[in-house]
Amino acid sequence: MDMMTFTIGTLVLIYLGTLFGNLLVIVVIIINPHLRNPMFFYIFYLAVIDVVNSSNLIPPMLTVLLSRSTTVPYGPCLLQLSVVHHLGITEGLLLSVMACDRYVAVVYPLRYPSLVTNKTAGLSILLVNVLAAATLIPYMYFSAELSFCRTNVLPYCFCDFVTMVQISCTKDPKYLTLLSSTTMITSVGGLGICLLSYVRIVVAALKISSVDGKRKAFSTMFTHLLVVSLFYVPRMISYILPGFGVQISAEAYNVLVIIAILVPPMLNPIIYSFRNKEIKSSIYRMWTGKRVNPDSH
Repeated sequence: MDMMTFTIGTLVLIYLGTLFGNLLVIVVIIINPHLRNPMFFYIFYLAVIDVVNSSNLIPPMLTVLLSRSTTVPYGPCLLQLSVVHHLGITEGLLLSVMACDRYVAVVYPLRYPSLVTNKTAGLSILLVNVLAAATLIPYMYFSAELSFCRTNVLPYCFCDFVTMVQISCTKDPKYLTLLSSTTMITSVGGLGICLLSYVRIVVAALKISSVDGKRKAFSTMFTHLLVVSLFYVPRMISYILPGFGVQISAEAYNVLVIIAILVPPMLNPIIYSFRNKEIKSSIYRMWTGKRVNPDSH
């Protein structure tokens, strides 16, 4: 098996796993009225983002890899770039909001129903989209400024802002500085919020007298931190360093960005949904038609 066949097979498996997991979560939440509360609103929207982003990326990537000569017009390329960046920023902000949601639920359980309502969840989802759209505006403006006098062929399998800047003839540090600064604000800030929230959750978990309760709290925290790290850390390395003049090889850059963009959507249903008692019991009931006590799972 050559490297190209392995890459294509891996992308197909990632895409099928992402679609199956996230679409199952979406269907389960839609058909179960008792899951319509703030926590599941966040999980639902996270699944929608992952389905849309993966569908925006993987099928075009497979087309490029299979044909090896596909020409993508500038307009669709810019559209793909804007969707990738908008959903990436939205998902990062949403992960921070979800970490804060868990923080309030664990540290202030009695006040949680009054502090976090369906209206609050809806407004926070709207806010993260507005912030992501506002962050995207300068990228679209700068992308329109770029000129390509040597080549307009991206050495990459999807349209990416950094790669467009690197192959363009418009040499100005402001382009990569924009990327580094927005990444530092959104990724470093978002990761910091997640870490602070989980530290407070750990402190609360240590006060739990039950050994099983502590085990579940720590298990949840570590798995959440795993997917959050896979989302943020590769982005921070690949997007911040170029703005400071640190060159990353094309191969390393491709691997980092693909890990950050494609792996978390496949893991999110497992980490945030399938470990949840209510969702597990709803899936069991959907497939078997039998009622089950969530506490037994």
